[in-house]
Amino acid sequence: MKTLDFAQEVRKDFPILKQKIHGKPLIYLDSAATTQKPQCVIDALTHFYAHEYGTVHRAVYHLAAKATEKYNTAREKIARFLNAKSSDEIVFTRGTTDGINLIAHQYRGKEVILSEMEHHSNIVPWQLVGAKIKYIPINDHAELDLEAFEKLLTPNTALVSIAHIANSTGTINPIGTIIQMAHAHGAKVLVDAAQSTAHFPLDVQALDVDYLALSGHKAFGPTGIGVLYGKYDLLDMLSPLQGGGDMIETVTLEKTAFAKPPLRFEAGTPPIAEAIALGAAIDYIESLGVNTIRHWEHELLTYATERLLTIEGLRIIGTAKEKSSIIAFVIEGIHHLDLGTFLDLEGIAIRTGHHCAQPLLSRFGVAGTCRVSFAPFNVFEEVDQLVVALEKALMVLR
Repeated sequence: MKTLDFAQEVRKDFPILKQKIHGKPLIYLDSAATTQKPQCVIDALTHFYAHEYGTVHRAVYHLAAKATEKYNTAREKIARFLNAKSSDEIVFTRGTTDGINLIAHQYRGKEVILSEMEHHSNIVPWQLVGAKIKYIPINDHAELDLEAFEKLLTPNTALVSIAHIANSTGTINPIGTIIQMAHAHGAKVLVDAAQSTAHFPLDVQALDVDYLALSGHKAFGPTGIGVLYGKYDLLDMLSPLQGGGDMIETVTLEKTAFAKPPLRFEAGTPPIAEAIALGAAIDYIESLGVNTIRHWEHELLTYATERLLTIEGLRIIGTAKEKSSIIAFVIEGIHHLDLGTFLDLEGIAIRTGHHCAQPLLSRFGVAGTCRVSFAPFNVFEEVDQLVVALEKALMVLR
């Protein structure tokens, strides 16, 4: 199937794309913030609630057994998708932020290396636990300075926590190299894979990554569900962050014996329906093919970059050689919020603001940007309509 035909077929799977916004067809260009949901994921949620809903790990009646089976199957799907050794290495969380916080609490007061391009969710948790933080600098293209990274690594470095893909610029970081460098100094590595799950092949064994966190809602799944992958022997050394039901072996009035991973980190009634729907989202991604998605989105990135650079006064923030389908830009003389509001009236949804990446934006001397991000359902015509709308904005807002 030709890539354009591929995108047109994918569009049929997303019911939200059929609507109009302010009388204009919806052009959704904010998939880096959250992805829209294909019908199969919506159906997985509604079918479970309508026909199979029950608690998990707590009862023997039919609905509970069915719910437990589907919940466990979702965990197994995700393990296969990431090529984990076992589904016991897959911890369900509320999202990437939740997973990073869980790991951060295990490294309280220790030396941790981050980068200047991290999302706030990979900065604030480390500050909260009093970690001794070092930052990998970035160059003018928003690429990591690996020579500087090498100098930051010491025998005291306990962990390197790094984004696979920067949400603010789309820079793809060489995580394979980073993991090798960190391991050579005895440090563990946590990868923030929020921006790569639906767009980039992930193989945790090939990468030899220690921990990896992701969010369901950025991978065509529902909100409120995420995954923390961890090598089992490492997970088994960690203490639980929360206490409650299902994360215990035995409880007495004096002490508690905790369950083995992953249940040790899943206190309380879990997001059952959301986990099952995330499994459906993984099925959907695999049906499209991650490499097919990546190829099409790269075509969109190339085309959109060329078209956007024809606009007077437009400057792209983040011009790395290796980029995902994210473009951040500013236009001289126009505030990013005004531009976002104008585009909304044209039916075009983009992200405006600091993108939870204020340190990076400060590095480039801007308070906020406009960010366009693509999904496999986007097409060239939508890029053309974006450019037309931006040209119109120049006449109205300047």
